[in-house]
Amino acid sequence: MSIPESRIERCYQTVRSALLSKLVTEGEGEYRHWVGRLSASALSTATAVMALELVRRKSEESAAQRFQPLIDGGLKWLAAHQNDDGGWGDTVKSLSNISTTMLAHAVFHASGTAGRFKPQVDAAKTYINKVGGVDALLRRYGTDRTFSIPILTHCALAGLVDWKHVIPLPFELACIPARFYKAVRLPVVSYALPALIAIGQVRFFHKKPWNPISRVMRKFAVSRSLKVLERVQPPNGGFLEAAPLTSFVTMSLAAMGLVHHPVTCRSVEFLCDSVLEDGSWPIDTNLSTWVTTLSVNALREDVPNEERPAIRGWLLDQQYREQHPYTNADPGGWAWTDLPGGVPDCDDTPGAILALLKLRSTGEIPRDECEAIANAIGWLLDLQNRDMGWPTFCRGWGTQPFDRSAPDISAHVIRALTAWLQHPSGRRAELQLRERAEKATATGFEYLQKSQRYDGSWRPLWFGNQFAPDDANPTYGTSRVLAAYRDANRIHDQTARRGLDWLVNNQNRDDGWGGTAGVESSVEETALAVEILLFDESSRDSASRGLEWLMDRVDAGTFEETTPIGFYFAKLWYFEDLYPVSFTAAALNRAIHTSDPDSFGNRSQQRHEAQLSRVGSASDANI
Repeated sequence: MSIPESRIERCYQTVRSALLSKLVTEGEGEYRHWVGRLSASALSTATAVMALELVRRKSEESAAQRFQPLIDGGLKWLAAHQNDDGGWGDTVKSLSNISTTMLAHAVFHASGTAGRFKPQVDAAKTYINKVGGVDALLRRYGTDRTFSIPILTHCALAGLVDWKHVIPLPFELACIPARFYKAVRLPVVSYALPALIAIGQVRFFHKKPWNPISRVMRKFAVSRSLKVLERVQPPNGGFLEAAPLTSFVTMSLAAMGLVHHPVTCRSVEFLCDSVLEDGSWPIDTNLSTWVTTLSVNALREDVPNEERPAIRGWLLDQQYREQHPYTNADPGGWAWTDLPGGVPDCDDTPGAILALLKLRSTGEIPRDECEAIANAIGWLLDLQNRDMGWPTFCRGWGTQPFDRSAPDISAHVIRALTAWLQHPSGRRAELQLRERAEKATATGFEYLQKSQRYDGSWRPLWFGNQFAPDDANPTYGTSRVLAAYRDANRIHDQTARRGLDWLVNNQNRDDGWGGTAGVESSVEETALAVEILLFDESSRDSASRGLEWLMDRVDAGTFEETTPIGFYFAKLWYFEDLYPVSFTAAALNRAIHTSDPDSFGNRSQQRHEAQLSRVGSASDANI
């Protein structure tokens, strides 16, 4: 199937221009980067309103008057965005779920507005009873208490759930040295330490344990664990830049009368500063580092030369150069955001490495960049788990799903290691690091092979699809894992072949892709699949049809339509405005630079070879 070169070029330039138009300037123009925009979240809005309401109750009249407009705005937004079945989804495009509905229902009661919003409250109650109430909530999260206990706490503070249903959290464990956290097997994921402390304390405040030893032990741990909470809070007050986590902490402290505690005060300021224009709250402030690396890695050599220094400087400035006070992570990683609530992780760090390597131009490689990338490589190598995969934040936790090794994250790390190994700096100090990286890459591929599912697909950790079985998104996971095989020139390995076949076999009848076969096609998922299948000759027909599907959306002006495929924590959905744009740019960029002009227009391969030669020359000059 031959597609006119002119159409690919035209569509690509349209998407490229749209992506570049979203670059923002920081300061006096020294730095440039992307910020994006996260979707409004009913869950975030409900928890933020609850937090502000509980603080309002115990504050002076002047402070209370400050919070009331925010509370009213959030309640009106919730009332206006209830689904027809009486429930709420996490985003305005999400299906109703028990978690968000219980949170929204409770906040109308807590704020004393159940009568004013009686139709919404009655409909929500009907939905909650229909799907199973508290039991349904507990089934949704299983053994992971990271969200089920905070949600039940929220409802207990509204008087709708008895405190006996709120499982006590061992907040006293926060007082032990951080290096022992993984050994004590906390009932929440690694990044939920603030919730462990605050929610554990408010449950203890309202319902003491019957065991006198536990009662005394926790009583003495209250003050010490609050100091830990204060120490790990970022200066702007937002734990992980996340409104829900910050809100759960705030409402818990306020319910204990600690409205003037420094943690509460900073958290309230964060919530007041992060509300959106329409009265809602997003799930997180922004994903600026993540979407910047996605954009650079999508455009590759087509990032304008005049923009490269400013983007490069901004990315280098986001690297953590000191031990992180929250997770105790060593220096060297990147978080998803440039804001102080971010935490370095194993998905954003390889994205930053790949972006910095793509932003390089000919000539001598700056020493600061070489050191930054080498430190990041070492940081990633130190986080490899015993199963040879990579987790998100902390090595060796492993007790909860969002702490374990994940195929998509591991593949991203392997891609960064592979790219770095292909760009030697000539520094002798890196020789041992390179040996470690080569070994980690080999064992990482062993992990990917072991984690492949019976049907040839891989499931990602931080992405899903609400219409797919188990909310999974094997299209995203398989595409991201295959990118590691592609970059390492292993796309024809038997393991990769099974993944490629899965993508081809799960293409929808309309020629696009959803999270799996039969799920409505989206721009994001179609672009991911097309970008990979372009590299496999036997999949070219499938890739061509998918490319046509994408270009039809570009021509129709609908390629920026978003789909809620992102997970923020366990089963908490979001969508991001830059995902469809950057993913589409990546797919079209690959189509333009494909090495098979007979299939995708007749653009000269010499341009592709010249670019590869230019990169090789830059590397050779530094050996």
